[in-house]
Amino acid sequence: MSFVLDNSIALAWCFIDEQTDGIMALLDRVTQTGAVAPPLWPVEALNALRSAERRKRIDAARHRRFAEFLRALPIAIDDEMVSRIWDTTARLAASHELTLYDAVYLELALRRDLPLATADGPLIAAATRVGVPVLPAA
Repeated sequence: MSFVLDNSIALAWCFIDEQTDGIMALLDRVTQTGAVAPPLWPVEALNALRSAERRKRIDAARHRRFAEFLRALPIAIDDEMVSRIWDTTARLAASHELTLYDAVYLELALRRDLPLATADGPLIAAATRVGVPVLPAA
């Protein structure tokens, strides 16, 4: 696994108006070396696609194609999040003023000693504070 994948990056792969060279380079990297995400990742991804469909940003067919595309990527789902959510992850969320949703990505990056691929501002700030490299690098 080459990095921890946050949905702010994965979903950008689906929407052309959110793509940058750095974000698309991460897609190449994930197809070559894989990535890791918490169990929350597919729930968040599918929820975001459902929201995009409800807002008429995409239709049902595109929703299905994007879901299939994301599901086919070599993303390993980490199974240790549940045992850490009540203590380690909750403390990270509180100490860095993150949502628990964001803190699970930070905890995973810290535990696995991997960079974190995210475009989420508060998550970038927290990762920087604790020394986790953030992708795509500026």
